[in-house]
Amino acid sequence: MIATTHVTRLAAGAALLLAVTAAAGAQSTKAAQPDYAAAMHREHLNETPTASAGAHIAPRVEVVGRTVTYATINGKAIKGFLAKPAVGAKTGKAIIMVHEWWGLNDGIQAMAKRYAGEGYTVLAVDLFGSVATTPDAAMKLYQAGMADIAGGEKNLGAAISYLKKAGAKSIGSVGYCYGGHWSLRTGLVGGSKLDAVVMYYGAPITDPAQLARLKAPVLGLFGGKDTGIPLDSVRAMEAAITKLGGSVTINVYANANHAFANPTGQAYDRTAAEDAFAKTVSFFKANLK
Repeated sequence: MIATTHVTRLAAGAALLLAVTAAAGAQSTKAAQPDYAAAMHREHLNETPTASAGAHIAPRVEVVGRTVTYATINGKAIKGFLAKPAVGAKTGKAIIMVHEWWGLNDGIQAMAKRYAGEGYTVLAVDLFGSVATTPDAAMKLYQAGMADIAGGEKNLGAAISYLKKAGAKSIGSVGYCYGGHWSLRTGLVGGSKLDAVVMYYGAPITDPAQLARLKAPVLGLFGGKDTGIPLDSVRAMEAAITKLGGSVTINVYANANHAFANPTGQAYDRTAAEDAFAKTVSFFKANLK
């Protein structure tokens, strides 16, 4: 009986040790994950949400834009900005644009018009419901959005349905910063309904279980000097998509910082941004029929 009790105590002790070790390992793993909200706050700390030089580049053709209600979620109307060519516009080829961490402001609307000038119907969605005017306020919006992945995906799903009902035959997505991550999530939500995904320096997703929902080819555009989005995490995402049999192309601009193509803010790098825009347009042209 004494021997049995001793063995039982040893087993219990071993179980406790394993539990403590596992908990410590989980905490260590959690601690090792990048805090993207804090990183984005650091990257944008000295910025103000004013239109960058990129937002002042006129569309190639005349476009029109208006506010539309593209969804009703939990009884609340969700409004976005819809832009399309002023003449001969058909919804056939469409793009969902996701704003950066400042929200759906004038800079994002201007960029939506520029994509519309390339012949697309562009729906700039709103995942925040408000815009930020300071880095502190933007970080709170970012954190709230990332804390409600299901709500954000529901919003994007509604955007896809809105464009499909309007006659879209093919749909792509593009987003900057916060929107870069959510552009990729648009691909996860849309599955076979999405035909192209472009993410500008957004937080990568590396979990194969999530990426398995992705059917569209991905174009990723990142800055080599971006300290907020580590390139090793980008390469991990690239490897995960490739292993799943997906198509992914990553372009890294060695001398560019985070937000190098942002329509809002002071980090705009014209050389990198214009090359990235050209690559984005070519990618959409190849994949949106």
